[in-house]
Amino acid sequence: MKTEWTRSDGVLKIKLYGDMDEYTAPAVRAECDRLIDRNQGVRKVIINLAEVAFMDSTGIGFLIGRYKRAQRCGMQLMVERPNFAADKVLSVSGIYSLIPRV
Repeated sequence: MKTEWTRSDGVLKIKLYGDMDEYTAPAVRAECDRLIDRNQGVRKVIINLAEVAFMDSTGIGFLIGRYKRAQRCGMQLMVERPNFAADKVLSVSGIYSLIPRV
């Protein structure tokens, strides 16, 4: 899984590419945690899922963990542009009640 990020106007945007599963989650989790920790002072963290080809329940755990980390740092976490499959997993899980979609 690949990540790209930008920071602008108090918003950290992280775009993910590839599959979100048990195998790829540890590395992307560590990268996103580093980005959140190094970008203190932003108001929002937006995770773009448009290029995530596959996501299972591991993705839900990944998002909840980043949500908790962002909250501890005083940031709001949001999800942007999940593809149809990812959106279905996230909708069924009820995660949008915790992490809003932009």
